[in-house]
Formats: sequence, C-alpha cells, structure tokens
Amino acid sequence: MDTLCVDHVTKEYATHGKSLVVLRGVSLKLSDGENLAVIGPSGSGKSTLLSIIGTLERPTSGRIELAGEDPFSFDEPALADFRNRQIGFIFQDHHLLPQCTLLENVLIPTLADGRPTPEEIEWGRALIDRIGLTGRIDYRPSELSGGERQRIAIARALIRQPRLLLADEPTGNLDRKTAESVGQLLLELQNERGMMLIIVTHSQQIAGMLSRHVELDGGILR
Repeated sequence: MDTLCVDHVTKEYATHGKSLVVLRGVSLKLSDGENLAVIGPSGSGKSTLLSIIGTLERPTSGRIELAGEDPFSFDEPALADFRNRQIGFIFQDHHLLPQCTLLENVLIPTLADGRPTPEEIEWGRALIDRIGLTGRIDYRPSELSGGERQRIAIARALIRQPRLLLADEPTGNLDRKTAESVGQLLLELQNERGMMLIIVTHSQQIAGMLSRHVELDGGILR
C-alpha cells in the first residue's frame, strides 16, 4: 500500500496581476521503506513541491495523503501536530541553534509537547551515538565541521521517528567527500527505520545513490 500519495498537485502564485504557475499536475506515490530523488534545474519547483508534501504550504489544487490521512483537512493546530510527528525535515543550511548543545538541538522538535520525556532524551542520545558524535554531545554547533553539523540536523529530523523524511539539498554546502558520507548516512538511517525518504538535489552523485529518481522541469514531473 502506498503511504504517500501526491495526486495532481498544482501550485500558482499571483504576481503583479498575473498567475505564476509553479507546479502543473504533479503526481507521485511512495511506500514505507522507499526513497526518491527529485532533480531538476533551479526554478523548476522542486522546493515548492517539497514544501507542499511537507505540509508547510498548501497546494492550489490536488491532494496529498500521508499515512491514510489528508493533512490539509486539519485545522492549523492539528496540522502542526501532524507535521511534527509524521514528517522530518533536513535543509541545505542545518539551522542549528548556536546557544544550544548538540543534544538540546536534537531534542528541539519534542518541545512542541512542553518538554522532552526521559525516553526521548535517551533516543536523542542514541541518535547522536548512531551518527558518530557521542563524544561531542555537549558541544555547541560552532565547534563542529559542516558535515558534523548536518549530521546533527539529520538526528534532529529523526527524533520524533517520522514516517516521511524530506531533505532539500542536504549536501549543497558540503564538499564532495563529505556530501557522499552524509548521503550514505541518510540512506542507512532510512533503511534502518523503514521510513520514506525524498531528497531534492542538484547533485547527480546523491541522486544516483537513491533507488528512484524523477525530474521536475517546468512544473511537470517526468
């Protein structure tokens, strides 16, 4: 059974009295444990598509279904809770809080419920151990390399054990060797957890590591 269904999604923006069409009837399906790379030129709508799948932005038309539910049928508080529990996000910039330790950064998504539980703290520690940074758990982001900071961003995205992991150019700021290492870590964790993974990337190197890839060009998925 497909756990993610994107059905004829369109996105338009009103600009200077005209309609700017970014997505034109995009459809795709993904099941638990599957991964997908979305490639395409700048301005093709890749990040917009990822934002809609991640429920950060509403489509103009079409439907998204994740885990048997239409998230856009929820009111805003329920949608925010659904997003926090079902979807993990990784961006090109790690967006770590400089004043927080690595463990505190990983636990940030749990604060939506007030404070992390002992089980969540233990899981955060386990994730930091899994990404190879146990000895630096009390460090601040400024004390890490770019690749290490992105590894912490990956751990943060996994703290709620989401069903769907979305990565927007996750290796765009890294050198080729570090990018390959981070990409491999993403795939290992995705396979271990049985999640769905979608990566938007310009990198043919990263796209080639995934099981499937599609191209978005002119708002059309090919």
